[in-house]
Amino acid sequence: MSAAARNLTIVATAVLLAALTGCGGWQSVLDPAGPQSGRIASLWWFFVSLLGAIYVIVIAAMFFGVFRGRRDHTDPSARPAFRRNVTAAVVLTAVILVLLIVGSVLTGKAVSTSLASNQALVVEVTGYQWWWEIRYPDSANASRTLTTANEIHIPVGRPVMLRVTGGDVIHSLWIPNLSGKIDLIPSRTNVIFVRADRPGVFRGQCAEYCGLQHAHMALFVVADRPAAFNEWLERQLQPAPEPSDANLKRGQQVFLTAPCSMCHMIRGIHAFGQVAPDLTHIGSRRTIGAGTLPNTTGHLAGWVTDSQRVKPGNRMPPISLAPDDLQPLLAYLESLK
Repeated sequence: MSAAARNLTIVATAVLLAALTGCGGWQSVLDPAGPQSGRIASLWWFFVSLLGAIYVIVIAAMFFGVFRGRRDHTDPSARPAFRRNVTAAVVLTAVILVLLIVGSVLTGKAVSTSLASNQALVVEVTGYQWWWEIRYPDSANASRTLTTANEIHIPVGRPVMLRVTGGDVIHSLWIPNLSGKIDLIPSRTNVIFVRADRPGVFRGQCAEYCGLQHAHMALFVVADRPAAFNEWLERQLQPAPEPSDANLKRGQQVFLTAPCSMCHMIRGIHAFGQVAPDLTHIGSRRTIGAGTLPNTTGHLAGWVTDSQRVKPGNRMPPISLAPDDLQPLLAYLESLK
């Protein structure tokens, strides 16, 4: 095998392996969990198949020319064939470009409108530096409007309308397993529809550079069976549970007297902060810091005392607490299921 052929084989193998390793996972456009992402994945495979075939043909033509040897195209007898070949290549290129454009437009139109429905669940998403506020509005009963952060729960099989906006700078929401990207722009509301056809947890990411911690601005979409979703919603609508022992009561008191309550809200107690995530049920969330850390006792302790070491530039200042105050506070926060 010649060096050129060997190099070509290595490149082709690397491309194939890269494609196969990216086909699965909870943040992969090639692992669709709904109709919108399915259309996008189909378009991707169409592009890859067509352009891959073109790549193979071009490489084959190159090898054909190399092994056939140089021909004198100044020979008048060779000119008609040469012109036909060039014309055919130009026409074929134009046809391929038209096919790609048509496929892209049709896919974009389907992704934008195919799930539009009056029966869609409405979820409002506001992007901040660097976390996501999630609201489930209830126009019929305002007391049942739910506000949470960094996790979106949706029922399997039901269309969901995401109404998105930016709270400070431009962000972009991308949940690859469910749909394409949508920009979050301050003072403007954009809409995108999604639907999950199977239960699962799907990672989303800010896809528009929004500042220092752009890479640490993730969220999770949890697709539940309808009954499980309704149970989750009812639990989330409840105020924070009352502390069940003296240690948890001490933790609640620390929360109210420390700077925490100036920024965070916990429904059911006198904590009405509006500039940071609602912590009413923080103990039930998978992560803290918008996907930065798993929600464990140790990580929560590091985040509370000095989140700047974990996520520099975020809006939460360090909080100096004595161990006798920190441990009850952590226990209290973890009890907020």
